[in-house]
Amino acid sequence: MPIHEVKVPQLSESVAEATLLQWKKKPGEAVTADETLIEIETDKVVLEVPAPASGVLSEIVKADGGTVVSGEVIAKIDTDAKASASPSASAAAAPQAPSPAPAAPSASAAAAPTAHAMPSAAKLMAETGVTPSAGTGRDGRITKGDVLAAASAPAAATTKTAAPAVASAPSLPPVPVAIGAEAMLEGRPEQRVPMTRLRARVAERLLQSQATNAILTTFNEVNMAPVMALRKQYVERFEKEHGVKLGFMSFFVKAAVAALKKYPVLNASVDGNDIVYHGYFDVGVAVGSPRGLVVPVIRNADQLTFAEIEKTIADFGVRAREGKITLEELTGGTFSISNGGVFGSMLSTPIINPPQSAILGVHATKDRAVVENGQVVVRPINYLAMSYDHRIIDGREAVLGLVTMKEALEDPARLLLEI
Repeated sequence: MPIHEVKVPQLSESVAEATLLQWKKKPGEAVTADETLIEIETDKVVLEVPAPASGVLSEIVKADGGTVVSGEVIAKIDTDAKASASPSASAAAAPQAPSPAPAAPSASAAAAPTAHAMPSAAKLMAETGVTPSAGTGRDGRITKGDVLAAASAPAAATTKTAAPAVASAPSLPPVPVAIGAEAMLEGRPEQRVPMTRLRARVAERLLQSQATNAILTTFNEVNMAPVMALRKQYVERFEKEHGVKLGFMSFFVKAAVAALKKYPVLNASVDGNDIVYHGYFDVGVAVGSPRGLVVPVIRNADQLTFAEIEKTIADFGVRAREGKITLEELTGGTFSISNGGVFGSMLSTPIINPPQSAILGVHATKDRAVVENGQVVVRPINYLAMSYDHRIIDGREAVLGLVTMKEALEDPARLLLEI
C-alpha cells in the first residue's frame, strides 16, 4: 500500500500519554525514511518520531500540542505521491486552530537551522517567531537560552520566521518570552505559563513522596581537604589517561555505595507491607535540563571505576541538555544523590525519590572555622544531608550510614581499598 501511517512509539508502562511538540514538516512536503517528523514530550523524556518510509506527508492527523497515546496514528505518508512546490491543500484539513495567513519567510529565515534546535527551543521559536542566527548547544544546536537571548536582542540581530503551518492546540497557550529585569520594574506584569509534562510529573511525585514517606533528615559535615588534595595531584594525569575530568561526584557516588553495602536497608524500598532489599547498586544522579530536573541512573555503580562514573555523569549532563535521556535511563534506581552545591547551596533537606527510601544531598564546599585538637583551624567543609524513610530505616542506620560516607571522603584511600 502506498499509504504508511506514522504512529506514536511505544511508551513505557508508567507513561499513559504524551504531548506532540512541533511538526518539522508540512502536508505536501517530501520526507525521507527515518527523518525526524516530530518530537513527543512525555513526563520523563522527549522522543523523536521518525518517518517510517520515504514519500510525501499527505496528512497530519494530530496537530501540535495534541495529547496522544502509544500506537496512535498521528500522520500519513504517501509513498507514491510527489512533493508539491508549496504545502498541499490537505494542510487546511489538518486539525488546527484558525490563524491568519502567514507572511512569506525571508531568505535568511528559510535558512535558519530550526531542524537543529532542541525541543524546548523549537517550541519557543514557533510560538515567538524568533530564530537565533546560531546555536550555543552541542554541535551548534539552538537552545532555549539562545531563543530568549535573540528575543531580547536588537531587531537587526533577530530573524522573524513565518507562523507554522499547523497551529498550536488551543488548550496550550503560547509560552511568553521571559520578562526582563527592567520590564519587571515597570508596572505589575504577570506571566502564566503551563507546566510541561515533566514539571507536572515532578510535582506529583514530590507530593506523593511527602504524603507516603515518613521523611527525616540527618546531617554531618565533611572535611573535603583530602579529596581536594588527591584530585589536585592527579587531575591532569586522570584527564590525559581517561579523556574525562576528575570531578567530585565520583567520590560521592563511591562513598554512598560504601555506606549502602554496609547498611543494606538504605538501599531498600517499600512494597506494601514488604521491605525489598536490592542486591545491586543503581544510583540516580539529579541533573538539570531545559525541561526541568531529571534523575538518570548509574547502573551497577559498585562495579564502575572512577573514570567510568565520571564519563557516565558527563554523558548524562550533555544528553539531558539536548533532551536525549532515554526512558530506560530514568527508570529504577535504588538510591539518589542531589548536588545542590553546584548552585551554591549551603544546606537543604532533599526529598526522597519514590520508591527509594533514602537520598543524599551534597552542598557547596566552603572554607569554615573548625576545631581540631583544641585549635581553631580553617578547613574546606561540605555539609551532607541524608533524608530517609523512617518507616523502614531507623536513626541508627541513617546516622551510621552518613558517618560511613564522611569517613570515606575524609580518607579517600579507603574507597580504593574498599575498607
